Amino acid sequence: MIRRKAVEIVINSLTKTDIAVSANGFMSRDLHEALDRPTNFYMIGSMGLASSISLGLALKKPRKRVHVFDGDGNILMNLGSIVTISSLKPKNLIHIIFDNNAHESTGGQPTNSSSVKLDLLAKDTNYKIFKADSEKSLKTILSKIKKINGPILLLIKIEKSKYISKRIEIESTLIKTRFMKAINN
Repeated sequence: MIRRKAVEIVINSLTKTDIAVSANGFMSRDLHEALDRPTNFYMIGSMGLASSISLGLALKKPRKRVHVFDGDGNILMNLGSIVTISSLKPKNLIHIIFDNNAHESTGGQPTNSSSVKLDLLAKDTNYKIFKADSEKSLKTILSKIKKINGPILLLIKIEKSKYISKRIEIESTLIKTRFMKAINN
């Protein structure tokens, strides 16, 4: 399964009020193309910070489910966020890592996710762990985690792809403004 398809499956499983924060690069582009909505926050340019932003949102908006759309390269840039998230225990945070062992947005350079087991690291910090490697297993897990409190880590093993989603043509300030308005309703 490629990232674009996995992103589509995940975003279509969320409710209208669920929050989605996507990491920079192809992750945000895939989310935007799969389903653009005001409760999506597209990280443009700040690698590794989607998980930290999502933690702040989860703490500030405890009645809304916050989903982090993260890549293996992005989370490896900010591993400390896993420890902070687990220590603060937000029940409404679902951390989704799409892992293809590559920095695909910048040319496909390998990441260290083949040797650093992200799911085991999160398990050691008391996340609830789920792992998907097919469309079927992903859909089953997404259905199951709707009834579970977080923090949850869903590691989705994906393949590299030649498919590239189009660039986001919404101005950064408009992304921020419409997102803030949507989550405060």
